[in-house]
Amino acid sequence: MLTRRNRIGLWTATLLTGLVGIVNLLSAVTPNLPSRTEFLEQFIPFDIRAGGHFFAAITGFILLTLAANLFRRKRIAWLLTVGLLTVSILSHLVKGLDYEESLLSGVLLVQLLSMHSSFMAKSDRPSVAQGIQVLVGALLFTLAYGTVGFFLLDRQYTVNFDLPEALLQTLAMFFTADNAGLEPTTRFGQYFADSIYLVGVVTIGYSLFMLLRPVLLRSPALLQERQRAKEIVEQYGRSSLARFTLFDDKVYYFSPSGRSAIAYVPKGRGAIALGDPIGPPEDRKETIFSFRQFCERNDWYPAFYQTLPDDLELYQSLGFSVVKIGEEAIVDLHTFNLKGKANQNLRNYTNRLTKAGYQVKFYPPPISDRSLRELRMVSDEWLQSMHGAEKKFSLGWFDEEYLRKCEIVTVEVLNERITAFANVVSEYRINDITIDLMRHRNSVESGTMDFLFISMFQHYKDLGYDGFNLGLSALSGMGETQNAPRLEKGLNYLYEHLNRFYNFKSLHAYKEKFHPRWEPRYLVYPGLAALPDVVVALIRADSGDRLFDYLKPGS
Repeated sequence: MLTRRNRIGLWTATLLTGLVGIVNLLSAVTPNLPSRTEFLEQFIPFDIRAGGHFFAAITGFILLTLAANLFRRKRIAWLLTVGLLTVSILSHLVKGLDYEESLLSGVLLVQLLSMHSSFMAKSDRPSVAQGIQVLVGALLFTLAYGTVGFFLLDRQYTVNFDLPEALLQTLAMFFTADNAGLEPTTRFGQYFADSIYLVGVVTIGYSLFMLLRPVLLRSPALLQERQRAKEIVEQYGRSSLARFTLFDDKVYYFSPSGRSAIAYVPKGRGAIALGDPIGPPEDRKETIFSFRQFCERNDWYPAFYQTLPDDLELYQSLGFSVVKIGEEAIVDLHTFNLKGKANQNLRNYTNRLTKAGYQVKFYPPPISDRSLRELRMVSDEWLQSMHGAEKKFSLGWFDEEYLRKCEIVTVEVLNERITAFANVVSEYRINDITIDLMRHRNSVESGTMDFLFISMFQHYKDLGYDGFNLGLSALSGMGETQNAPRLEKGLNYLYEHLNRFYNFKSLHAYKEKFHPRWEPRYLVYPGLAALPDVVVALIRADSGDRLFDYLKPGS
């Protein structure tokens, strides 16, 4: 992490870069002082001085773009800024002996050179290579485009261009203030001249975008990394998310000691870890700290989704912010029963469906191909009725290789037709059982899912499990106290006003009827400025980059 002195230096360098950019743009379009111009006329031709105006303008535009990327500590932004400041200093001296502007650029250049070690964030190498290729190709294309255009369209201007003259005119478009006296005689001629600038600006802008992209991971975790992560999870996993950290959408960061792992998904500028780091408690602080440094080098914002409350103070001591995102419902199997008036409806569902010939069956792994085909039909019907697509990241999805290794619980009628199913996952180092997929047919009998849950509770209670985890109830229990953070109160507002689209409350109420205990879960993120990128990355990870499917109501 940066020291306070370095953070102040980073802020001032960013602001000063923006200021130099604005000064360059203003200086490029304002007249030079007559006395200085008269002095320069003795040594420097007009065309070169006019070119100084152009370079002052273009460096000003690009410096404004680079300012925000310097704050991201981008190494390539630092290199580009140092180069442009050198050009800026020379441009101001050449165009009008503007030593004031040159001095300002020089002060910033010295500061950036002295801070070189602070700019360590990498850009995406393939994107950098592509950006350079686009830039070189754009320059060649623009020269060819302008040369051929002026040669073929010379009737649109007062000059009849041959090929060498057309090439020189194209160069003059970028390096002279008066475009070498170009005078279009038609509207189309003016349009073509303007289009050369448009092509140049678009290609330069695209090249800068490619040069400054954060690192993109294009390959999944290696087999040996997955095996190493599995060994750590089996030894230290302690939450309902532990099994989901081993899914193939995750990549892994291993702590310097090698004893801990963080399963994360990088999307854009966000690197979203699923749950807390997994490993020995004494290794936790070093793991979080080094993961943050790793993310900073890759120009990512680190975040941890659905963390337990145990280490909140540790996250905050390392500079992270924390917001509650919901509560997880855990049924205590030791105390669960169907006695009492409050459970009357649950007893009625169980008795009615049992008399109608419904039964719950438990299928241990491996699951047969025939069963998987029927489960697929139930799953597809459920997804279609929900108008959505498979979610990922903190949940499993219908993958035959995954489900084949799970215990499957079904609700079936007398002809063995599956009407609903769920797959369950045991938690590492915790004597709880966790539900993952839970799907049913459109024509399912009322009370079928209650029947399924009650049967699972009793079955796993008989097997000696302590609890049954019903999963996260998103946005529940947030911002309800007077001292709650403003962000939590804002999320509570969404909980209240988006409920009619996403049924947050009905899902919470459904789980509540099983009388679970509610445990808070949190999102840990670097700070408010990073939150938009973190949220977008989380949505992309959760939806598998199918953002429109994710945003459909009911999905």
